[in-house]
Amino acid sequence: MSIPSPSPEWSFFDVGPFRIHAYALCILAGIIAATVLTSRRLTSRGGEPGVVLDIILWAVPLGIVGARIYHVLTHPGDYFYPGADLLRTLYIWEGGNAIFGALLGGAVGAYIGCRLSGIRFWAFADALAPGMLVAQAMGRLGNWFNHELFGLPTTLPWGLQIETGNPAYPVGLPVGTLFHPTFLYEMIWNVIGVAVILLLERRLTLRWGKAFGVYLVWYGFGRSFFESIRVDPSEFYFGIRTNVWAAYAAILIGLVLLIVQSRRHTGTPVSAYRPGREWKGPDAEVESDEFDSDTEDHGDDAVGPTGSGDVAATSTSNSRL
Repeated sequence: MSIPSPSPEWSFFDVGPFRIHAYALCILAGIIAATVLTSRRLTSRGGEPGVVLDIILWAVPLGIVGARIYHVLTHPGDYFYPGADLLRTLYIWEGGNAIFGALLGGAVGAYIGCRLSGIRFWAFADALAPGMLVAQAMGRLGNWFNHELFGLPTTLPWGLQIETGNPAYPVGLPVGTLFHPTFLYEMIWNVIGVAVILLLERRLTLRWGKAFGVYLVWYGFGRSFFESIRVDPSEFYFGIRTNVWAAYAAILIGLVLLIVQSRRHTGTPVSAYRPGREWKGPDAEVESDEFDSDTEDHGDDAVGPTGSGDVAATSTSNSRL
């Protein structure tokens, strides 16, 4: 028994003059799912319903740009050689997008969107954390349609069958060799990560970027392993794949974020909005007596109540942009 042989025979279909790729549909479905989940979480924390759209309109496009730039820069041999058509660096429909680049570009876009809408960047990041894993899990399904990102040979019953004509098929292996479906492993790992973050939020106060820190550590740890057993071409530095180094960086950043923010903030933010930009909903209640242990405003990090639950905004303010 194995995963359907080899992968779906189709990876796109045409609608009139337009070609629709299954991979693109998987990514789009992931973005929609993450947006819905993030919106619900942010609204439950005092955000205006729909404000997440003001942020993702910046985060998604810049995330796509970042994903492409990262891919091109980490695969220079595919794009920069004598006689190369440099316009191919822009051909995103040919494949080649990297989640780590999407994180960097998306973070820039999210910061811009948060500044314009008045939402605290870390409030948005924490609301987004489980949604990111949902989006990445759904996006990985696209790798199955593309017959890509498989791992080392295996005799396990869930081994993936890959056609010998695949560019990433290791030279010298016999026909019928099965491979680790690393994209499937990552999908499962990401779904488990969603449950982990939601469970930890029930037991701990994961605010001020701490939930996003858990996301970075969880995803980085899993990706560092799954990436290390992949057989597709990659740049190596000191014998380690580029994306494994990026996964290590994600783990480090996540740990630093958890440690620093845990020391700086022990309670829950008084509002998902920056001071002076609060949105007061029709059912909002005023809470002004309980505050976090912080005694000063740290830019994007204002004081908050000591309780672990979410509270509404504490004052009226201008409407969001």
